[in-house]
Amino acid sequence: MRPKRTAAALLALALLATAGCSGRSGSETGDTSPGDTVVADFGDLTGVCQDGDAAGAPTQGVTDSEITVGVFSDVGYSKNPEFVDAAKVFTSWCNAAGGINGRTITTITHDSKVMAVRQKMVEACRTDFALVGGGAGLDGLGAKERLECTLPDFPAQVSQQPNLGTDLQVIASQSTYAHYDPYNGFRQWLTKEAYPQSAAAVGIVNGDSPVTKVLGDKAVESLNAMGAKVIYNELYPVGGVTDWTPYAQAIKNSGVRGLIWYGEDAPLAKLEEKLTSMDYKLDWIDPNNNAFRDDYLELLGRSATFQNNLVDLGGVVPPQLADQSPAMQQLQALYEKYAPDAVISLPAIRAFSAWLLFAKAASGCGSELTRTCLVETAQRETTWTGGGLHSPNDMSVKDRAPTCFNVMQATAEGWKVADFGANDGLFRCGTPPYRYTGNYGEPLTLADVGKTMADVK
Repeated sequence: MRPKRTAAALLALALLATAGCSGRSGSETGDTSPGDTVVADFGDLTGVCQDGDAAGAPTQGVTDSEITVGVFSDVGYSKNPEFVDAAKVFTSWCNAAGGINGRTITTITHDSKVMAVRQKMVEACRTDFALVGGGAGLDGLGAKERLECTLPDFPAQVSQQPNLGTDLQVIASQSTYAHYDPYNGFRQWLTKEAYPQSAAAVGIVNGDSPVTKVLGDKAVESLNAMGAKVIYNELYPVGGVTDWTPYAQAIKNSGVRGLIWYGEDAPLAKLEEKLTSMDYKLDWIDPNNNAFRDDYLELLGRSATFQNNLVDLGGVVPPQLADQSPAMQQLQALYEKYAPDAVISLPAIRAFSAWLLFAKAASGCGSELTRTCLVETAQRETTWTGGGLHSPNDMSVKDRAPTCFNVMQATAEGWKVADFGANDGLFRCGTPPYRYTGNYGEPLTLADVGKTMADVK
């Protein structure tokens, strides 16, 4: 496969899991104005960052005065700065409050450019204490190298099965799961409550790449298990489609009423335009939450009104509901101060939660900030919400299942909250999870690379 086509296929994968990347590389420590008063609390978290007298160099990337942290990104392909923006906002605020017990956080952006994950992971293994708040479309390519060098990972997103739920990985706000369907609650609501007539007429359009095809296979299994029927399941070439009319006509002729999309946003907008021009309106379209952005609404044009695009945020507070979330209000204030031109995207919110978890765990280790202490301390959090940015997650359960979901609807006026039956604040929780029965691969472990926790320093 040619490099350009391969990159497109990989990005299609990254988009499904949530599409975060970063826009700058190098080292950032943040900045503040003289006399600034910085509160080190966030949401319901207290003392996230603070001054102190931590001393010593207990492991790689940690000195008396500094902690070196890596941020993975596919910026060379996507040009999307959301992960670096999140790192800048967090470290600026945290360092102004004194850092981690007096140690300043310095970040290094590892631009994997989709295809260079392994190379950048080797580089990270030479310098970093941990990876925080990032992600890469082909993150599975670097999982082996990361475990071999015992590098902890607090990712904003995970895309590939070999890297999903690996050892030394702590996911603060999960969007994908190793063995569970992340959209089970959402799609049960779609097919059993909101639009029951769509249950017998679900369609899937999927990018023709190994990464996205497995997501389609998982969706078919889960939909069948909940009693829904997939009547149209088609691949499209990720290198591009010149005319979406045949796809739209096939969807209409098949009588599809609910459509699931796996791939990039722009092609979906073109497909929806064809459907709209045919005056064919589906009950719902699930573009996946990578589409939860204002520019997607612009791409949709008139289809934002004619079609019914619904996304599952997986229990994350949307910026549109900041008036109901003190944590989101604080996040918006921090972005306004430290990165006023940045967008608070869904991956950015997950990244900020990862940074908060990292900082809280690292602070708890004091002077003896080792990788073992960092991971074990983070894994003691059993109701982690990122200070109130998302529904609770139990860090002590490695192979955990989704617990809550929340749904946003695309409209011409912007993203609006759908009537999805919230039963726990802004979220709907308690839908029984679905565990896959098919074999879609397993995450790597330390044992797979000949290591144990005794090798983690």
